[in-house]
Amino acid sequence: QVQLVESGGGLAQPGGSLTLSCAASESLASFKTIGWYRQVPGNQRVSVATIGSSGSTNYADSVKGRFTISRVNVKNTVYLQMNSLKPDDTAVYYCNTFSFGDDGRKSDYWGQGTQVTVSS
Repeated sequence: QVQLVESGGGLAQPGGSLTLSCAASESLASFKTIGWYRQVPGNQRVSVATIGSSGSTNYADSVKGRFTISRVNVKNTVYLQMNSLKPDDTAVYYCNTFSFGDDGRKSDYWGQGTQVTVSS
């Protein structure tokens, strides 16, 4: 099974920066799209940013201009650079990808999450 491990979370001041990393147990070249999601306790998990195999990216409106997603396939790693952090960015951040088996079944993969707290 594909394993995803997030790291890089922590405490930041409003306006500060953090960079999150997601390390995969196998080559990300095997996956068309990889994304970052976040979740606040009691709320649903929402998409933050995604990146495709061609390098195309999509961002939630709430983070456009502040966050940047990137991938380094040879390192099996996806990054989320977060700048100009706001208290509303406080959440547990997860990376996600999926694949289809030879039988056509979809498998979703999630990391354990890393906590980001933005507070004065």
